[in-house]
Amino acid sequence: MSITKIDMNSPEFINEMEKTVSFTDRVIKNLGLEYNPELTVNEGVQMGLARNKMMYNKRFCPCFMVEEVDGKHQSVDRRTCPCEPAKTKEIPETGSCHCGIFCTPEFAAKKRLELEEKEVVHTHSRGLTKEECELLVDQDEIDSSELSSLLEARRLGMVDFKLVDVREDMEWKMGHIDGADKLVPTSNFYQALEEASLDKNENIILYCHIGSRSAHVARILPDMGYIKVGNLTNGIVSYDGDINR
Repeated sequence: MSITKIDMNSPEFINEMEKTVSFTDRVIKNLGLEYNPELTVNEGVQMGLARNKMMYNKRFCPCFMVEEVDGKHQSVDRRTCPCEPAKTKEIPETGSCHCGIFCTPEFAAKKRLELEEKEVVHTHSRGLTKEECELLVDQDEIDSSELSSLLEARRLGMVDFKLVDVREDMEWKMGHIDGADKLVPTSNFYQALEEASLDKNENIILYCHIGSRSAHVARILPDMGYIKVGNLTNGIVSYDGDINR
């Protein structure tokens, strides 16, 4: 079975995308919520929902892996948008759903202020020593500034690792971290992993949209013999470095 790729410019996908936007509009209206002020977050989630609808005939949450159980596809943690954990726990407690598209008005207002501040103040990650690089790249969880520093250190030849995107092909085309080495989509995970030909003894850092799929993959890989696996906490939406679009 080949790696699944959906043409984002096809009439079928454009039609499904329009239906998905109407769907998320209804969710926003019915639950009294707002969209995330960071528009790329919303577009990425909507495209993932549309893709899953085309592939599985259900709007499975794109931030969680889809697995086949007893011949049927289902989302890990049974996440189908708008999912119950988001409505009953995540949005009331944190102000947004796990994927970040659905927000309370208060959360959205705070996010707008944060985005305005980012435009005014640009911070740079501090440089790392070789010893700091070696310690950092071995961590299970890595944040945005740490990854930026590691990518800079890798360009200088101070550390070596593979940065692996586990999102889908269309998400990669929308934008991926500058310096990402491989795309291993979770929808065709085992085949894509084999084709990626990663060394099981090298350092691997994973990322996805918001950190869920990559965290799931990070739990799987050690059981397959990969011994140095890290995860970008909170995913590409938290990354403030360069993005190739």
